Amino acid sequence: MELWYTEKQTPVFGITAKIRETLVTEKTDFQDLAMIDTEEFGRMLVLDGMVMTTVKDEFVYHEMVAHPALNTHPNPKHVLVVGGGDGGVIREVLKHPEVEKAVLVEIDGKVIEYSKKYLPEIAGELDNPRVEVMVADGYMHIIENKNTYDVIMVDSTEPVGPAAPLFEKGFYQGIYETLKEDGIFVAQTDNPWFKADLIQQVNKDVKEIFPIVRVYGANIPTYPSGLWTFTMGSKKYDPLEVDETSIPEMESNKYYTPRLHKAAFALPKFVEDLCK
Repeated sequence: MELWYTEKQTPVFGITAKIRETLVTEKTDFQDLAMIDTEEFGRMLVLDGMVMTTVKDEFVYHEMVAHPALNTHPNPKHVLVVGGGDGGVIREVLKHPEVEKAVLVEIDGKVIEYSKKYLPEIAGELDNPRVEVMVADGYMHIIENKNTYDVIMVDSTEPVGPAAPLFEKGFYQGIYETLKEDGIFVAQTDNPWFKADLIQQVNKDVKEIFPIVRVYGANIPTYPSGLWTFTMGSKKYDPLEVDETSIPEMESNKYYTPRLHKAAFALPKFVEDLCK
C-alpha cells in the first residue's frame, strides 16, 4: 500500500508527496506536529498541516532569511531569530564570524526537540556556544528587549495559530524599537499567488515604520506556489547599495551568492505591483 502526504495549500489546491515512513506525530501545547520521511524531499517537518522544512530544499529558505540582511548590515554582532526552532536560520547566521551572539526564541520546545533528533543537518548548530536558545514567546521577547539587536529575523509559520501576532503592525513597531539605531529586520512574507493581500498589508505596515523597505524572492518547491517572498525593513542600510565585491563567497552555500544578493530584489511585475 502506498502512503501519501498532501498539504492543502488552499481550499482547492495542494501538493502531495509519497511517504516512506511517519517518524512522529504529536499534538503539542501549540500545534499539530509531524515528522515524516518522504521519497522526494527526505525528512519533512509539518506543523498544522503545513510543510515547514525538508532536508532536500531547506537551504533555500534558510540562506535567504539570513544572508541578505547580514551582508547588508556592516557589523551584525547581535542577532535574534524569532521562531525557527528547526535551527536552519541559526546555522546560516553562524557562518558570519562577526556575529558574537545569536538568540533563538521558539515558542514550541517540541519543534526544537524533534528537529535535533530527526533533522540534525539543519539543527546541528543549536548547541553552539555562540547561540542562546529560549523556549518562549517571541512577541513578548521583542516587547521586553528594546535597543538590543543589530539584526532580527522572523522565521514564522504562516499567519495562523501561534504565529498570527507575528504579522501584525504592532509587532513590526516592536521590532523597530528592539533594533539598535542602525538595525535591520527580515521576515518571511508568504507567496504572491495565494497570499497577495498579506504581502500588500505587510509592505504597507512596514513602510509606515521603517525608512527603507525592500521585498525579495526565492524559489522553494515545497512552499505554496514555489515562489516565496521576504520583506526587509532597515533603519539605515539599503541592501541594493551593497557592494557585491564586499560579500564573501561561502562554499557551503547552495543558493545565495554575491551575484544573487541584488538579483533577488528584482521581482516579477505582478509582485512589484503588490509592493507599491
